[in-house]
Amino acid sequence: MDEKLLNILYKKALGYKTEEVQEEFVNDEGKLELVKRKISTKHVPPDISAAKIYLEITENNSLKDMTDDELEAEKTRLLKLLKEEEETNENRK
Repeated sequence: MDEKLLNILYKKALGYKTEEVQEEFVNDEGKLELVKRKISTKHVPPDISAAKIYLEITENNSLKDMTDDELEAEKTRLLKLLKEEEETNENRK
């Protein structure tokens, strides 16, 4: 699978921040002038469906072969990663 697509899927799985720009213009004698610009940061929360798809693609379905203990350890690892990402996002606010 394309590495760029995997990176996008990974980003969506963990959640991310994006900037949104809103601009207002006024028509001054046929010429548009910028009168107001607002930049806001928007947080996109983690997407569990994207995480599941990412894991299926990258793990090559090896989850099927894992024991219950291994699955529990993987779950704990992923939850820790999500928590760390959320804390990082909170600290950036």
